[in-house]
Amino acid sequence: MADNTVKTTREVDEVKALVAKMKAEGKTVLTLSLKQKYYDAIQAGRKNKEFREVTPTTYNRFIQHDAEGFDIVDENGNMIPIHYDAILFYTGAYNSGPHRDHMLVEVTGQTAQYMVDENNEVIEYKVDNGVDPVFYWQESQVVFDLGKILASKSYPKDKVRYV
Repeated sequence: MADNTVKTTREVDEVKALVAKMKAEGKTVLTLSLKQKYYDAIQAGRKNKEFREVTPTTYNRFIQHDAEGFDIVDENGNMIPIHYDAILFYTGAYNSGPHRDHMLVEVTGQTAQYMVDENNEVIEYKVDNGVDPVFYWQESQVVFDLGKILASKSYPKDKVRYV
């Protein structure tokens, strides 16, 4: 009997398939790029937290806010981060081409915190937001607690273009 199976040279990317499945189930996945050494540390189990600075350009990806753009805070005045179920990590810069190693990692918790100086006061600096004449930004970061690696995809190093 003849084999009627269509064979293709394109390999199925299990990571991207799992991301699509999670999103279809209503789960949230954050995509981040990071340096190879940090990627390797997560993959080896040596790095179990991911820290990201909250800036005016990343604020909407990391912090819950109301319709007027103000932080939503808990009963202690702490910002509430946007909930993510997993993070899709890519190595290298976005313009590195399609063959970048990537892995999907479970997020077991996340917190947001203001950065403070030696006097325990929140660090603020003036920024030009293009709207307000005087706008002060409070320096902060979000911390993701990383769980198990759900899936990963690596490419032979001769397929990777470094920039």
